[in-house]
Amino acid sequence: MNDGNAQARDSVDLGNLPAWDLADLYPGTDSPELSADLDRAEAAAGGFRDEFAGHLAGLDGDGLARAIAEYEALDETLGRLMSYAHLVYAGNMSDPAVGKFYQSLQERINSISSALVFFTLELNRIEDAQLAPCLKKSEKLRRYQPWLRDIRAFRPHQLDDELERLLHEKHVVGRAAWNRLFDETIAALRFPIQGRELTCTEALNRLTDRSPEVRREAAHTIGQVLGSNVRVFALITNTLAKDKEIEDKWRGFALPTSARNLSNRVEDEVVDALVAAVKTAYPQLSHRYYALKAHWFGQERLNYWDRNAPLPEDTDRQYRWDDARDLVLGAYRRFSPRLAELGSRFFERPWIDAGARPGKSPGAFAHPTVPSAHPYLLLNYLGKTRDVMTLAHELGHGVHQILAGGQGHLMAETPLTLAETASVFGEMLTFRALLDGESDPKRRRIMLASKVEDMLNTVVRQTAFFDFERRLHLERRQGEITADRIGEIWLDVQSESLGPALRFDDSYRCYWAYIPHFVHSPFYVYAYAFGDCLVNSLYAVYQNADGGFAERYLKMLSAGGTLRHRELLAPFGLDASDPAFWQKGLGVIRGFIDELEAAP
Repeated sequence: MNDGNAQARDSVDLGNLPAWDLADLYPGTDSPELSADLDRAEAAAGGFRDEFAGHLAGLDGDGLARAIAEYEALDETLGRLMSYAHLVYAGNMSDPAVGKFYQSLQERINSISSALVFFTLELNRIEDAQLAPCLKKSEKLRRYQPWLRDIRAFRPHQLDDELERLLHEKHVVGRAAWNRLFDETIAALRFPIQGRELTCTEALNRLTDRSPEVRREAAHTIGQVLGSNVRVFALITNTLAKDKEIEDKWRGFALPTSARNLSNRVEDEVVDALVAAVKTAYPQLSHRYYALKAHWFGQERLNYWDRNAPLPEDTDRQYRWDDARDLVLGAYRRFSPRLAELGSRFFERPWIDAGARPGKSPGAFAHPTVPSAHPYLLLNYLGKTRDVMTLAHELGHGVHQILAGGQGHLMAETPLTLAETASVFGEMLTFRALLDGESDPKRRRIMLASKVEDMLNTVVRQTAFFDFERRLHLERRQGEITADRIGEIWLDVQSESLGPALRFDDSYRCYWAYIPHFVHSPFYVYAYAFGDCLVNSLYAVYQNADGGFAERYLKMLSAGGTLRHRELLAPFGLDASDPAFWQKGLGVIRGFIDELEAAP
């Protein structure tokens, strides 16, 4: 396909794509309001340390509650400042002035917050026998009981105060600096495809192009560009894995995954059961589906660049932004008017940055900022069905973040295992609305196949990512891993998970390098599989519920981080510690594939 056709695809009128306005946080990077908040926070942090450091054990329940409330207010101010810096940076990672602002603010906030490091450490040194009567007598302190429960779970892994402060202060020139190097390297890469210099997001989007020639060129170009920079990515990966190993050893975490599981408030055995269930199901899910897709394409095996290719009869429909908005909000509204009302705020106000542009952070995210403000959504909207689903996904996060904000700054954050619930549920609502509105059998098959592929990308692919990370971190303990060896692990895991119907060549060896979760949030990825299987089970309950499901669902989202997964799922009759729970979720995907196999 020639360059003119490629440009025609890119010039499809998507309508007016919104850009966010960050003034609800601060008017500008050099605004007096931002400077004043920094100065006030610095003075307040010093005063807080002077008043409370070394004295927490002597406080009664109400006194501890007052200290926590002051800490929460201070931490929220710092969170607002850092959220603003992050969002400005995500909007243009290639601008040196933006990079300087981001790093400078991060360093200033790190310096201010070092005065607060003592607080949670000292709270954790209060013995249970002393804390229990305080909680019993003080209603104000009981409000913070879930937060105390969660920070005290880390007591066995807490280091001496000076070591904790050293790790905190070195963060900006350690892990955070390597994160920034990764982000700016990815943002600066250009991929020459069809005579154009594309960003990483635009290049990856070509892997879903209708033309096999465009997909093949994009695949090889992505591999070539990543390969040309693989030494940098391998250095980042090795350094961060070693950094994690050192800290895990000092903190007494036996496995690379243990710290993540603890922060997710999920037991190791629950995660192990999820991963084992998905890996056991590879032949019934991904292996079977991609063999079916190869048959549709008239091939025995698919090249890896055809994995997400549209089906031969797919017209590759484009959705204007307004149409995508109406589809998603309509699906939300049919489930719950309250859910749609919350979602509509993002479109009525400048809370979304939707357009793809050079220098912008790739992919998509929902940033919660702080409860006293509101979330922001970042998308790279290109008008495809998957972009509509991404909008539904990120809007689910945003609505969840608004609802959880009622718990306050310290308890609004949801564990990663449950953080994907609202987003994946939003996708499912939107998909079901699209499917129910389609009567043409061919279109329904296309839509069903697209949904299966999305679910495989969420469950199978993210589980494989987790397996890749686990193998990489364990092997890193034996010494630095070469880029070639990382590529071998990557190809081995991908071949195992995607199955014999996929054909990989050497150009795919470096595809691990662009995935930001490996850098920013080690072992985050299983949360996607957890969330998808959870939502599949939750949606089955919804379909069979007599009434009241939406109210229970919104109540669950409103709980934020105050409840654990067992408590949150109990009202729906679900238990993630039961091995049958995962089979129920995986069974939904199997059922969709069964339907596709039976279709004429």
